[in-house]
Amino acid sequence: MTALPVFVRGSLRRRLLGWLLVSTLLLGLIALADTWAEARRTAQGVSDRVLAGSTLAIAERVSVDLSGVIEVDIPYSALDMLASAAEDQVFYRVDGPDGFLTGYDGLALAPRPDGADTGFADGAIGDTRLRIATRYGQVSTGEDVLPFSVTVAESTRARDALAQTILVRSALRLTGLAAGAALIVWIIVTITLRPLDRLARTLAARAPDDLSPLEADIPSEVAGPIEAMNSFMARLDGAVAALRNFTGNAGHQLRTPLATVRAQLALIARGGPEGRDGIAKAEGALIRAERVLAQLLMLARIDATAARRALPATDIAAIARTTTAEAIPEATRFGHDLGYEGDDHLIARADPVLCAELLTNLVDNAIRYAGPRATITVRARHTSQGPVLEVEDDGPGLPPDAIPRLIARQDLRADASQGTHGLGLAVVAEIARLFGAALDFAPATSGKGHVIRCRFPQPDAD
Repeated sequence: MTALPVFVRGSLRRRLLGWLLVSTLLLGLIALADTWAEARRTAQGVSDRVLAGSTLAIAERVSVDLSGVIEVDIPYSALDMLASAAEDQVFYRVDGPDGFLTGYDGLALAPRPDGADTGFADGAIGDTRLRIATRYGQVSTGEDVLPFSVTVAESTRARDALAQTILVRSALRLTGLAAGAALIVWIIVTITLRPLDRLARTLAARAPDDLSPLEADIPSEVAGPIEAMNSFMARLDGAVAALRNFTGNAGHQLRTPLATVRAQLALIARGGPEGRDGIAKAEGALIRAERVLAQLLMLARIDATAARRALPATDIAAIARTTTAEAIPEATRFGHDLGYEGDDHLIARADPVLCAELLTNLVDNAIRYAGPRATITVRARHTSQGPVLEVEDDGPGLPPDAIPRLIARQDLRADASQGTHGLGLAVVAEIARLFGAALDFAPATSGKGHVIRCRFPQPDAD
C-alpha cells in the first residue's frame, strides 16, 4: 500500500492547509515564471526605445563635408540618455558606404528588418551581454545619396536588475497572499468543525445502550456519514433486540419442560406406581425441550445469516414431496390423513435446508393442532403471483387471533406457560422473510379448516 504524504493524513485542518499550500506553491511558481518573462519583456521594451532614441540623435548629426565624405559629430546627450544606476556600459559605431567610420570597431550591427529603419538584436562583447540597436539612413551630397548606419549598444545589467526587482516583489506578494489564505482557512476550518465537536460531545455523553438516531445541527457535507451511522445503529439496535428476544424466548420456552422434568423426578423419588408414568412424562418434557432448543438455534442461525445469504434456484416441489413423505409416520400416529398434490417441479429462489425447515414446521404444526383424524394436504403449485407452498387441514386449527402472536416471538410467553405452542410459526415467518416470501393465513376453500400459504417471489424477479 502506498504511503500517503504527511499532510493528507491526520486532522482535517492539516489536510486542508497542506493541499492549500501545495496548490498555492504550484500556482505561485507558474505566476513567478510568467512575471519573470513579462518583466524581461517590459525592461527590454524600455531599453529598445531608449536605444532607438539614441541612434536617432546620432543619425541627425551625420553630414557630408565639402569633399563628399561622411562625417558625424557625436552628441554626448545621445549617450547620456543610456546612463543608469546599474553602471551599464555603452558602445557605439558609425558606418558609411565603405564600412566603419568611428566608434567601437568590435561592436556587431543589428540586422535591418523589412520595412523599418531600426533593427534590434542581442549580442555580447567578451562576457558582457548587450542589447544592440542599429539605425539605417542616407545622407545626400547634392549629386548622390550615401548610405550610413548608426549602432548603439548597452549592457543588460539594468534590464536584468529591473526584471529581478519585479520578480522579488511579486514573490513577496504571493508569499503574503499564501500566508493570509492559510490563516483564513485555519479560522474557517475551526468554525466549520464546531458542529462536529458538539456531535462528538453528544456521543460521548450517551449511555452505552442508547442506539437511537443522532440528531444534530451539522453541515450538509457530513449528513451522508451521519445517515450511514444512524442506519448502522438501527441495524445494531435490531440485532441487540433480536439477541434479547432470543434470550427471553429461550428462558420461557425451556422453563416449562424443565419444571415438568423436575416435578416428575420428585414423584419418581417418592416411589410408588406413579414412578413409571412420571418417567414417561419426564422423557416427553425433555423431547419438547430439545425441540424448542433446536427451533431457537434455527432462529439464531436465520438472524445471523439473513443479510449475506444468496438464494439459489431450488425445486420446492421436490422438497414438499420429501417432507410430506417423512412426516407420514408421525401423522399416522396422530390418526391424520397426510398427502401431497401439486406440480412435479416448481422452481423458487430459496435455501433448500431452510425451505425444508419451513415446510417441516408447517406440517408439524398441522399434525399437532389440526384436531383428531384430520385431512392434511401439502401443495406446491405455480400461480401468476409466483410459486406457492401451502399446507391445508380441515381441523379447528389455531385461533386466527393467535397466529400473529405466535409469529412475533415476544408474544410467546402466555402460550409457553400452557406448554402447548412452540416456535414453529416464528421460524416459518423468519425463513419466509429471508426468502422475500409472503405468508398468508386464510380459511380453507372447503369452508372447513385453514390453509397457511407461503408465496415466493418470481424466480426471475431479481
